Amino acid sequence: MESLSRKQARRIALAAQGFLDPRHTTPTMRTFARTLERTGVLQVDSVNVLQRAHYMPLFSRMGAYDPALLTRAAEKRPRRLVEYWAHVQALMPVELWPVMQHRMASYRAQKGKWWQEVDDDLAERLLAEVAARGPSTARTLDDGAPRSKQHWGWNWSEAKKALDYLYMAGELAVAGRNSQFEVIYDVPERVIPAAVLALPTPTKAEADLELVRRAAASHGVATLRCLTDYYRMKTEEAKPAVDVLVEEGVLQPVSIEGWNRPAYLHRDARRARKIDARASRWR
Repeated sequence: MESLSRKQARRIALAAQGFLDPRHTTPTMRTFARTLERTGVLQVDSVNVLQRAHYMPLFSRMGAYDPALLTRAAEKRPRRLVEYWAHVQALMPVELWPVMQHRMASYRAQKGKWWQEVDDDLAERLLAEVAARGPSTARTLDDGAPRSKQHWGWNWSEAKKALDYLYMAGELAVAGRNSQFEVIYDVPERVIPAAVLALPTPTKAEADLELVRRAAASHGVATLRCLTDYYRMKTEEAKPAVDVLVEEGVLQPVSIEGWNRPAYLHRDARRARKIDARASRWR
């Protein structure tokens, strides 16, 4: 079994995430697409001290870029990204929508556990209303309904809770966000490209394999725990997929200095001798 030093593993991981890619003088949608291929997902976060958190990974890899690139990719045709619970709340490549169908089905099956306060009739009415009126926020749908003051943070209306369930279950999709960072919901048929919606749903094993395959490419080198967490999978889902990728020669078992767990090296991982990438000033 090959052994890697910690420095080698670090450089492999940085290269896999795009820090070895040459900077374009002016980042374009082509630059954006290359960066997204490296990261796989962009975690969405409302933190806004300097800039929304999901804009920062692009900056660190692309340099100073026009944030409108991300808006175009996530909200305009041809849509390249869509929000879903792919890591946590995240922007993921739109072609992963069919792959996430099993996750959506599991959330529908767990409604009584996680969304037991959501009224079925309310959810049905909201789904019909969004279908009829088009892109809508929870605020436009809840008619000023009072919000619970039980918690210090997110005090959601009943409509917002139902919309969140419908989104997690795949009955609604995120069309975008407004200037207040509120989610804009719509039916998937108006958000996801028709060609993607027409794709067959892979089997559960095929979906797990695709997610682990993407995670492995984005990591470069990783433990099973790393590969499991990238798309927030369960160990029992990821391990069979890792075994398949090892058998196919996509992943190679390796040991890493100071790590007490087995690791897996992607066959296409770049082994840079030096990585000088650094973030420059945001414009």
